[in-house]
Amino acid sequence: MKLLFATSNQNKAREIQNLLPKDFQIITLNDIDLKEDIPETAPTIEGNAIQKTEYIINNFGIDCFADDTGLEIEALNGEPGVYSARYAGEAKDSDDNMNLVLEKLKNTSNRNARFKTVISLSINKEMHLFEGIVEGRIRASKVGTLGFGYDPIFEPENCGRTFAEMSMEEKNSMSHRGRAFEKMISYLKNSSI
Repeated sequence: MKLLFATSNQNKAREIQNLLPKDFQIITLNDIDLKEDIPETAPTIEGNAIQKTEYIINNFGIDCFADDTGLEIEALNGEPGVYSARYAGEAKDSDDNMNLVLEKLKNTSNRNARFKTVISLSINKEMHLFEGIVEGRIRASKVGTLGFGYDPIFEPENCGRTFAEMSMEEKNSMSHRGRAFEKMISYLKNSSI
């Protein structure tokens, strides 16, 4: 079964393809030649996931899923949250985003944070939402070279390593995205699609 993942982020697509059973194949926005960014103007992570899915349905009529993820830091009142990708500006530069977080937390002992992913799946004209959350903390500096986004500064609870120090398989076994996708995959396997 082919499913369109409403992203052009190949890192995300590889991560998700790695989670799926062999009979599912992910295609991305690159495969349908969509070059422009899908609007993400909702005030919530859930809203952005739904907005992306609805954009594909309304413009292409293809069953699809979309995700949105946010890093929520307790000491920053939930920032960067829905603005995680563009926290330090519209360039969406991961290093700039991490540097801004580290700067804002430099005199703060509360490093509690969580990653939250929401997946919106539209299949057979029905919308389904799946959520994954992983609790953790923000490190004082970047550690590790694997992964992407905020992975070098986020250490999952009871782990002792950042996501950027883990293989894709290790990260997927405990990550917010992995947890949300497990729920979606379970739904797909157990429904009569």
